[in-house]
Amino acid sequence: MISWYDRTNMTLVALIISILVGSALSFIGGLLLLRVKKRRDLAILLTLPFGAGALLAAAFFDLLPEAFELGEPRELLLWTLGGFTFFFVLERCASWFHHHHEHELKAHQNVQQRRLIIIGDIMHNAIDGLAIGAAFLVSIPTGVITAIAVSAHEIPKELGTFALLLSRGWKNKTVLLANVATALATIITALFVYFLGTDAHLPVGPLLALTAGFFIYVAASDIIPDIHEQPRRMGTIQAAMLVGGIALVGYVITLLGV
Repeated sequence: MISWYDRTNMTLVALIISILVGSALSFIGGLLLLRVKKRRDLAILLTLPFGAGALLAAAFFDLLPEAFELGEPRELLLWTLGGFTFFFVLERCASWFHHHHEHELKAHQNVQQRRLIIIGDIMHNAIDGLAIGAAFLVSIPTGVITAIAVSAHEIPKELGTFALLLSRGWKNKTVLLANVATALATIITALFVYFLGTDAHLPVGPLLALTAGFFIYVAASDIIPDIHEQPRRMGTIQAAMLVGGIALVGYVITLLGV
């Protein structure tokens, strides 16, 4: 019989390892990006839709079903809609939330752009940490699945951040250090939510529903429209990557019995 203390420690270790593995993969991807400059845009084009598929699978196969077990579905769907709407308003009011529009700014604004990109990365990673911490309050498998989905989206996003910072004049070493520093936001917020939840009994159901709304928004309004804007061949490949992300993460969720 595993005691509450041992179970808490196991969950905490799993949470930290999941985040560290995802951050390490992003870091390795960044290193590879520095070596393969000519193919970085193609790598980002192919991995972003896969990440979107992973987010959708996590939302519909894992987070929402788990949330519905913890509360009334109609109320929780309102939380999901609230999460979707909140991040829509956030994107409209704060240009730092998504980075792929930064290239439209003028060249002489490099310093301001770098600051904007870093602030956006920290906030985005903090939100990822909130999602992961809330998921681990439910169970280790739910937390791991959420971490996988976040990583699948985060890795190509970080590749895009690497490319933007390099194009704005930062050296390779500075970009790598910035990646490590901003990644700390994920583990800090995840630990904060997890410890707060274990002590104060946070409303885990609404948190999971809110996270699902965030995942759906990022995939449906940020990445999928970009697929439609691509030439037919690339758009078809990206669509296949998105479906592949849904299928793979959905299969993993089913396999784990989450």
